[in-house]
Amino acid sequence: MLLALGGCSALRLAYTQAGELAYWWLDGYVDFNGDQTLRTRDAITRWFAWHRRTELPDYVALLDRAAAEAGQDATPTQACRWFDEVRLRIDRAVDHALPDTAAIAASFSPEQLNRLERKQAKNNAEFRDDFLQADPAERRAAAVERVVDRAEQLYGRLDRLQRERIAQSLSKSPFEPERWLDERQRRQRDLLRILRQAQSGALSVTSTTDALRTHWQEVKRSPDEAYQSYQRRLDAANCELLAQIHNRTTPEQRQEAQRKLRGWAADLRRLATPA
Repeated sequence: MLLALGGCSALRLAYTQAGELAYWWLDGYVDFNGDQTLRTRDAITRWFAWHRRTELPDYVALLDRAAAEAGQDATPTQACRWFDEVRLRIDRAVDHALPDTAAIAASFSPEQLNRLERKQAKNNAEFRDDFLQADPAERRAAAVERVVDRAEQLYGRLDRLQRERIAQSLSKSPFEPERWLDERQRRQRDLLRILRQAQSGALSVTSTTDALRTHWQEVKRSPDEAYQSYQRRLDAANCELLAQIHNRTTPEQRQEAQRKLRGWAADLRRLATPA
């Protein structure tokens, strides 16, 4: 989320509007009825109150640490540690939302779940357009552009040589979009199975919460051992790539990264401070 925002004021604005945006994003998947709308809005409001109170101060500390480290070279091990730090915080955020999600899921109609399935299929078609281009050169160029865009959101404009080195690194990446799509579709089927069991009454709210928690664990770590091995290779390659990108930045680009990280930390500090 932070890398999608260009400035501090954008981050503050995005966070204050995130609850409303979250509601409409979810509504686009299942088309809430009147009672579900009230319950979902209430759940989102409570989740953001918790998040603002307990999580934002931790994000501030994390960003301050990132800013302090951004001026120095990084190792792949350090990059992996940062990935782990982010995953830990995502894990807490997801886990806190599960009980309300399970309670509302019990009220879904079969048509709402069919709508969700159609939305998943649409998203998968968009994934194919973005990641599975028929022309190998076009696919490689799109992959490079995605990484360059993310890097430039933190460091500012990359030069030609930096872009070329990213392309060289990505040419060795073990990333397989076809495999990723297969795993993504497995997760989607699993989620629909749980929600349909909840909707039919086969699962209590507590059992649905537990099932969703197990599902989330399997999102993070696939039950497929072959995919686990692939994911480990991909994670290691991504850590290597992140360290390489950072280590090839100029002093000015690192200063830009530090400026942005400190600005985000200051913004979140203001948001976390009770009015």
